[in-house]
Order: sequence, then C-alpha cells, then structure tokens
Amino acid sequence: MNSDELRFDSENQAVEAFIERGWTDGLPIIPPSLERVNSFLEYSGRDSEEPLGREPVKGRTVTVGKVAINSVMAGCLPQYFPVVLSAIEAALEPEFNLHGITASTMGAGILAVVNGPIAESVGINGSTSVFGPGHRANATIGRAIRLCIINATGSKSGEIDKATLGHAGKYTWCITENIEASPWSTLGEDRGFNKKSNVVTVFSGLSPTQVSNHSTQEPESILRSFKDALFAAGPSQGEIVITLCPEHTKHLSQAGWGKMQIRDYMYQMAVRTDDEWGSGSIPPGGTLKGLKLTHSAEAPDSYTIIVAGGFAGAFSSVIPLWGGGSNSQSVTKPILETTA
Repeated sequence: MNSDELRFDSENQAVEAFIERGWTDGLPIIPPSLERVNSFLEYSGRDSEEPLGREPVKGRTVTVGKVAINSVMAGCLPQYFPVVLSAIEAALEPEFNLHGITASTMGAGILAVVNGPIAESVGINGSTSVFGPGHRANATIGRAIRLCIINATGSKSGEIDKATLGHAGKYTWCITENIEASPWSTLGEDRGFNKKSNVVTVFSGLSPTQVSNHSTQEPESILRSFKDALFAAGPSQGEIVITLCPEHTKHLSQAGWGKMQIRDYMYQMAVRTDDEWGSGSIPPGGTLKGLKLTHSAEAPDSYTIIVAGGFAGAFSSVIPLWGGGSNSQSVTKPILETTA
C-alpha cells in the first residue's frame, strides 16, 4: 500500500500518536491495523494500489489503499467503503477544485449526498436531524472524506487548510434525501441516473442558513421566506443548494408545484426591482428604490433542490457553495458495486 507500518504497544498509544502527528481531525480514531484495512479492500474487491485520482497542485496521487486506511480511522464499516471511494473520486475531479476549497480562507466543507438503494441498505439518514449526529453511516462516511483530505492530500488545519472560520460540516457532512417525503425526482435522477442507481454527489458547501416559515401553506409565501438567506449568499451564484424540509415540500407539492416551478420563482423573485415589489416592501437583494437587484443565482438551473429532514417542523435551509458554485462545481459519481 506504500504506507509505512508503525508498531505500538497498545491501541490507546496508537490513537495518541496519530493525534500528535496531525493525522486526525482532532478526535480519536480507530487504529488502522493491517487486518482492518484488508477487510475493507476485500469487501470492495479493488487493489490497494489502484489510483483514484491526483491532486494536481500538491502532486499527490490518492489510492484505494489510502482511502481504506482513512475509512477505518473514521470508524466506517466495510459496507460504507464504496461510498467513500466514489466520493473521493468525485472530489478529485478538476472541476471540483479540491485544492482551492481546502486552501481557501472561505472555509468550505464537503457535503456528500448519496442516492440509490445503498443509502437505505447501509443506514444513511435523510430524515430527522439530517445534518446532526446519531447515525453511524452519515458520521463516519463524511468523516472519512475529511480524513482523506487531511492525510492523502496533506491539507492539514493551519498548514494548507487556511479557513478563517470553517464550520461543523468540515468534520463530517454526509446525508441522503428523504425519499418518503419527496414527490419529485431525486438528485441522482436530476443528474441523469435512474432511481435504482447508487450515486454520490459532492458539493463544496459553506455553512447552511436555516429558513423558517410555519405561518403559510402558499408556495409563493413559503419561497419568499428564502429571500434573506439567498441575498446573504451573495451575487452571481453559479450553483446553490436548497434543502426543502418535508413540511414545506408537502405544501408546495399539494399546490402543484414541482422543482422547475420552484426554481423559476426563486430566480424571478431575486431579480425584481423595488418598484415591482411595491412601496413599503424591501425586496430580496436590495434596498435602493428603483434599482435592478443583484441576483443570488445566475439562472433558474443554478438552484439544486433536495428534500431532506424530519417530518415535523417547517425548517428548510440554503447552502451556498465555495466561490459561488462556479469556481468549484459539484460532481456526481456512480458508486461501484463490490466484486467481493
């Protein structure tokens, strides 16, 4: 595997040594013994020396074996490993700009959204507290992605990683959609795959902004609640992620609205002038009467819409992307079936 073999008197000694050497995210890890790493490689049926991609700025090639080591460290089970492999392959694509998002002071995390039967089979949560703790698959798959970035590409905090603030998603950020709550196509289907395809999409996400509206069931009123969060994301967003909770989704769907209509309305909402909104109202994106407003998205298709979260509570979110979603573009990859 071209990785050094280290020996310790105990697992606790190994954990402390990894932390001291900066090989973790600051939390304790599972020591990556040869037996544990081999169990991941055997499950995937892939060779440890197989390259997944190359980080061009630092010139580091990331192999299946290195991802296996970091997946063990993160606490993954072997059945999670194919998801991590595909997420890392996606993050290494040039359009994702992995070096840019890790070196930038803007502080993006990698959001991985998993679609397909594998999400349910390995227990990835897309419902209650979807961005929160309590689910091993979510926590460890997302953490494995971050540990690979730290160790396989050398992006350690304070060295290459220069985030001014960062956010909690830089520890771990992996979800699936709430398929039960969604009347629409999945993200995987939106990216050209069928509903039975196992795929993962990675986004260079900044910290989410929660959007609350419990007072209406009208689509226009619900979507106008997003205006401040969209304005805060800044102008000229090439891509921005809208996470709709089941309650908002239900109201929108029952009124006959689909993803296309939601995107169109959000786009039109953001470019109206103050005069179009009427006197006495403050439009999204502007405060000066009569002026064209700065746009939070470049086109209706700039809005990526996913359905996730618990069934109770009308809380959705806006997730801006690093560089406005133009300097880092989201990437979707199929998750390869195991050959073991």
